[in-house]
Amino acid sequence: MKRTWILAPLLFVSTLKLGSTVDVIENIEKEVEFSWDSVIAAIIEVESSGDSLAVCDIYCGAMQISPILVADCNETLAKKGEERRYTLQDRFSIEKSKEMFCVIQDRYNPEKNVEKAIRLWNAGPSYTLSSTETYYRKVLSAMAVD
Repeated sequence: MKRTWILAPLLFVSTLKLGSTVDVIENIEKEVEFSWDSVIAAIIEVESSGDSLAVCDIYCGAMQISPILVADCNETLAKKGEERRYTLQDRFSIEKSKEMFCVIQDRYNPEKNVEKAIRLWNAGPSYTLSSTETYYRKVLSAMAVD
């Protein structure tokens, strides 16, 4: 039995060669836990240079979260039947800010598209490519990805 990795590490296929025919015996999708860590780290760098106490107008914390985003997170959690809620003060907690990022991504970006995540964080669910291009490039640069 020959084992072949396709789109490693996401898809594993075991094959058995029978004459000139290849039968697919198993098709096992490896569960690779997705992580927003590198995107969040880059956003924190771009937004506040890591300053959890940063304030700019209505935006606060390391990820520069607005009151509207906090309300959106709480609305999303309520719709899902979850009891937890975020406060405006939670914007100053890097851990709570990361959680809010994930709540927003789960709601508006369930496919976990990195480009969409960055643009969404910058301008909300109605973002345009042109209005978020500079921010998108800054975050990519902070991720050391071109």
